[in-house]
Order: sequence, then C-alpha cells, then structure tokens
Amino acid sequence: MEKLQAFKQLISTPKRVVIVTHFKPDADALGSSLGLSAFLSKKGHSISVITPSNYPDFLAWMPGNETVLALSNEKPEVEQKALELIAAADMVFCLDFSNLSRINSLGDAIRKSNAIKVLIDHHLEPENFADYVQWSTASASTAGLIFELIEELGEKDLIDKTVATCLYAGLMTDTGSFKHNNTRHREFEIASELVYRGANPHEVAREIYDTNTLERLRLTGYVLSQKLVVLPDYNTAYMMLSQEELKSFGAQTGDTEGLVNYGLSIKDVKLSVLMYDRKEEIKLSFRSLGDFSVNAMARKYFEGGGHRNASGGSSKLSLEDTLKKFLSILPEYKTQLNKD
Repeated sequence: MEKLQAFKQLISTPKRVVIVTHFKPDADALGSSLGLSAFLSKKGHSISVITPSNYPDFLAWMPGNETVLALSNEKPEVEQKALELIAAADMVFCLDFSNLSRINSLGDAIRKSNAIKVLIDHHLEPENFADYVQWSTASASTAGLIFELIEELGEKDLIDKTVATCLYAGLMTDTGSFKHNNTRHREFEIASELVYRGANPHEVAREIYDTNTLERLRLTGYVLSQKLVVLPDYNTAYMMLSQEELKSFGAQTGDTEGLVNYGLSIKDVKLSVLMYDRKEEIKLSFRSLGDFSVNAMARKYFEGGGHRNASGGSSKLSLEDTLKKFLSILPEYKTQLNKD
C-alpha cells in the first residue's frame, strides 16, 4: 500500500469503522469483510459490516456473521441504519468491488461521506474515490490482499483462527480451490500461513462446497440436463433460467452459484454464460478460458465487468431478448473463440 506509514498511524487509535462489500456477496467478499473486521476489532476499533443485500446460507457459518447488517427490500429500516453508520464513520473500507455503483444506494452515501475511505480490491479498472488503496489484479482474491496488508503492517501475530478462517474461505473460493489460472505460488504461501494460524481447509471446504439443500442439487441437475446449450461454432455454452423455473425449485440466494463453471468443463468450450431472471433485472455470469476476455464483453454489452476470465453483467431487457442480444454479438468474437 502507498502511504503505508500514514495508514498504520491512522489505525493505531480506535475509530468508528464501516466495512462494505458488493451486492450479493460471495465467499471472498464476506470472508474479507469478516476477516478484516476481526483483525481491526483486536486493535480496538468499533466495527460495522454492511452488505447491500442478503447472501447465501452456505456462507452464514463464518465467524462474525451474526454481526452483519444485510440490507433488504422488506426492511427499509435496515438501510436507514446503514446510512446512519456510514454518516457517523471515521473510516469506510470498501472491499472486493472496484466501483461505488456496485453497492447501489450505499455508493452515494460513501461518496458524500467525510470518512477516510480505503479500497481493497483485485478487479479491473478501479474507480478513483479512496484515500488509501490496496489493489492488484495479480492477486487472486481480496482476502489475499488483506493478508498482505496485515503482513505489510507487521501485525501477522493478530491473525487468529477467526481471521485466518474467514480469509482462507475467500482465497479458496476465488481460486476455485486453487485450480483457476489466477492461482500463483503466492496464493499457496498465503494459504499455508492461514492454515498455520488456525484455518481448517477441510472444514471450510465442507461448509462452502458440501453443504447443499436438496432443492439446490435438483436445480443443478435440471440445468445440466435441460438448460445447457452448446454452440460448437463458437466454442460456447450457455444456460438460461426464468423466474418461474427458479421458483419451481425453491431457489434461494446463492443456488445458482457455480452453475456457469459447468459449461467450461465441456471439451473445447472457451466461453460459458449463465443468464437468469432476478426480477428487477437479468443477471449474467461469464466465464472463459485462456486469453478470451469476458471482462471486455461484459463491459461493452452488459454493464458489467470483473476479471479477464470471470465477470458479471446485467440486462434490463427480458430474458428472451437478453439471450437474443448475446447470440447477436457472438459473431464479433468468433475468431477469438476459435483460436487454438
């Protein structure tokens, strides 16, 4: 981090701290937030962790989860409380997102806040709004960047089992259990340190990957057997789920997590896309192999972005029209998708 000594001095005395992560948090977003919260709490700070939405039940086991203030359309008083906490904060940490638009109404509140702002993130093209930045696209996870920040501060001794467990969850999932192409030697070094300090790889993996509802498993089977479409001319696979289909399986937040990755497991497929109806908009998840940038595609056509090989997007069109739009742009990428 630039201005590391100034940052170290800043957090040396107790502050009112708010930690915010992105809409529909994944394990890296929540694990980073709770890991940082536990670390800063040990330094005497007063911490509030806020998420702009709910998140999957398979993440609720994380230490500190019970303290999270999760916004909900059904509970407007929660958003009001969140806005009050941001207004009163001395410092606001923004984790695992690069643009304030990713946190909906909280973005404007943070932009207007007089609090000192800290961005910790590994996504492309970060917005320039923070006073302190810990950012690198080379890092596989925000959790890894938080570990490195603690290391830079010379305070690894404050990483206990709680901090280590939360950060390990983020690192493990954003590397796809250390199999994605963002996994460097450094990720294994960090993982080793976190295990040494109390993270249990078996327990974390079981909580996240091996704790399913029957409805989630049946939804996965339905998608693979009925909704997976392969376009050989474009080395592309896509899946599409309507609101009615999601309801018929009792789908909850997080039940579509990971579905898009199945497309990439098919031989010769280089691009996989999941489209599903989230009522207020169509959500798209993009995954790719090699040099094909789904980040560029998501940014150009679907108001999204993220990483080169893993990005998200959205559409205000209907589900059917979103599919038509996606199919209409594929010819533009045919040469890239057919490269060896």
